[in-house]
Amino acid sequence: MGTHVSIEIAASIDELYKVENAIEELYASGKLSEVNYGNVIVASTEAALNAINHGSKENPEQKVFFDLTVDEKEIMVVVEDSGAGFDYTNLPDPTDPENIEKGSGRGIFIMTNLSDSIKFENNGAKVTMRFLLSEPVSSEA
Repeated sequence: MGTHVSIEIAASIDELYKVENAIEELYASGKLSEVNYGNVIVASTEAALNAINHGSKENPEQKVFFDLTVDEKEIMVVVEDSGAGFDYTNLPDPTDPENIEKGSGRGIFIMTNLSDSIKFENNGAKVTMRFLLSEPVSSEA
């Protein structure tokens, strides 16, 4: 059987620790490896921050939903807000020299690089990230 954690937080930076605590508890209970723990906590925090800052415009009356499922093969993280979404197909490249100095714009880049797959729904108001638990078996003989 898998492990499932689902929490709802107010769209406030002050609530972010609840997402971190949920992931830390999974790590402490042995459900996440050290490698997965690092990737999952950073990517989840970025996704939650995006939902708080952009999706919910830091309005604490708005809710952000965080959902994490661990099964034998992967960890699936879903973060959803009730905002209008954003154009996730047309994001500035944070590695472009023009954007290096900018303080924002790296969240999606980080999430994409840390997760094994990322999918946006509801115009970007919902993001699903998957993290594989083990290396895929090589098909080379």
